[in-house]
Amino acid sequence: MVRRPDPQTMLQRGLAVLGAFDADHPVLTLTEIAGRTGFALSTTSRLVGQLQEWGALARSDAREYTIGPRVWDLGLLSNVHRQVRVAGLPVLRDVFATTRQNVHLAVREGSSALFVERLSEPRTAGLTSRPGNRIPLYACAVGKAMLAHATDEVVREALSDAVALTDRTITSYDGLVSELARVREQGYARTVQEFSAVGQSVGAPILDAHGTAIAAIGIVAESDAQDLDRLAPVLQIAGRAIARRLDPRAEHAYAAGRG
Repeated sequence: MVRRPDPQTMLQRGLAVLGAFDADHPVLTLTEIAGRTGFALSTTSRLVGQLQEWGALARSDAREYTIGPRVWDLGLLSNVHRQVRVAGLPVLRDVFATTRQNVHLAVREGSSALFVERLSEPRTAGLTSRPGNRIPLYACAVGKAMLAHATDEVVREALSDAVALTDRTITSYDGLVSELARVREQGYARTVQEFSAVGQSVGAPILDAHGTAIAAIGIVAESDAQDLDRLAPVLQIAGRAIARRLDPRAEHAYAAGRG
């Protein structure tokens, strides 16, 4: 009697193959996928073939693999893209046209800021806020803008595995809480060389009707660029506009001085 593969095991293995790809490894060979998943090369080849046939993976002429269009299509159905991205993109375009800076939208995913959209000049294409990238909440302006309007539990969770990415990264609870109090008071967050030694950022929260940050809008630039604080009011207005587009009741949170 021939045993059929367990569907649950097959699903877990397929997800493991997709999970081998990330922002630092967007292109992988079959051997690299096998190495990152721990599967035998024959098993990996079979799984990759099935995922490619379905459209979850795409293969280049050089026999390298990338995430396929089917996964992107599914991602567009998520609340992150359907709601925040759709509501925010027109405002993002206005901010970009006004500032000509690298402008992005981010949402909170666990302890990370997940970037869902970015508009930028070609000269800033190498910056880290590409859609799909994740940065620790405590190390970037959009992350701090969201943490400033989150529960203490979320703040502690964000710091649970915190590491100093540069000598300016704030990783202590007391230090971050003090920083978040300033963010709430001034209405925006500001970082200089906290995620990398060559970057600075500014971010403003996008609040819901209860005053909780559901997303944030930000600008990131190289550390030797012009001071970004002068652009904070633009981001604050933009964040408020996106919040209203998502839910008109959010205006009450801003009127109460929470944003």
